Amino acid sequence: MIAYVGIGANLGDARANVADALARLAALDGSRLLAQSSAWRTAPIDSSGDDYINAVACIDTDLSAQALLAALQAIELAHGRERPYRNAPRTLDLDILLYNDERIDTASLQVPHPRMTERAFVLVPLLEIAPDIEVPGHGPARQFLPAVAGQAIERLN
Repeated sequence: MIAYVGIGANLGDARANVADALARLAALDGSRLLAQSSAWRTAPIDSSGDDYINAVACIDTDLSAQALLAALQAIELAHGRERPYRNAPRTLDLDILLYNDERIDTASLQVPHPRMTERAFVLVPLLEIAPDIEVPGHGPARQFLPAVAGQAIERLN
């Protein structure tokens, strides 16, 4: 299964946390890192705190979507992730954006990620590594870029 994972951090050494998350994704059992975007700096949306460092990774995985979610949450926990309130600043945030062309809607997981088409910090890095990607049920991801053009985003590497 091909999965796209959104990565973000704005607490501690956010850049190092994102880099470590990429390394951990590359080492995930039953998975292989296929591509990773550049690191991008963005201002918080619906939140406060320092700017975020964001990236998107593409992995080929044998894990089910739920098992992948559990693995991502374990990586977050290893970075001291806390969830005191919605959109709280975070040491590391890992989200399954896409899982093959599946549409999943459970209490613990929604794929495609429900706000991915509204966030430059997801779309820009995603399109960097998959310029022709389609969002199941929504069409080509690139069609959503004009709607997020007002969200500041800066490539770091």
